[in-house]
Amino acid sequence: MHRSSGDRRPRTAERGFTLIEIMVVIVILGVLAAIAVPRIMSKPDEARAKAAQTEVAQILQALDLYRLDNQRYPTTEQGLVALAQRPTMEPVPPNWKAYLKEAPVDPWGRPYQYLNPGVRGEIDVFSLGADGQPGGEGVAADIGNWSLNR
Repeated sequence: MHRSSGDRRPRTAERGFTLIEIMVVIVILGVLAAIAVPRIMSKPDEARAKAAQTEVAQILQALDLYRLDNQRYPTTEQGLVALAQRPTMEPVPPNWKAYLKEAPVDPWGRPYQYLNPGVRGEIDVFSLGADGQPGGEGVAADIGNWSLNR
């Protein structure tokens, strides 16, 4: 069909992407992902470590209330469960009430550790961090009441 000079419809170029153009875009996206993903992936554990610090502070407040009511902290054997369930082993607290709804677990799903007497203070409340092992560095480090400004 021949176009007349009076036909004013614009010409449209029907051109798709070539395989090379698509490959270049995929390579660029791959490079960006290789840079961004490691930075993003470390953020959840950093957020969990911050949450653990906050939770340790809340547990310490509950322990302080327990001590005010009962003139002592729970024993190591009674553990932090004593904040949610009345201990049945000696010494049974005379003025116990529920200080927490349930026994606390850290952001990684493991129970918080509790020592009375503590190694680093009168009592120690801590999470073993991301790796669940004592010690460690970064997000794998232990997070406890000794690292809080109390």
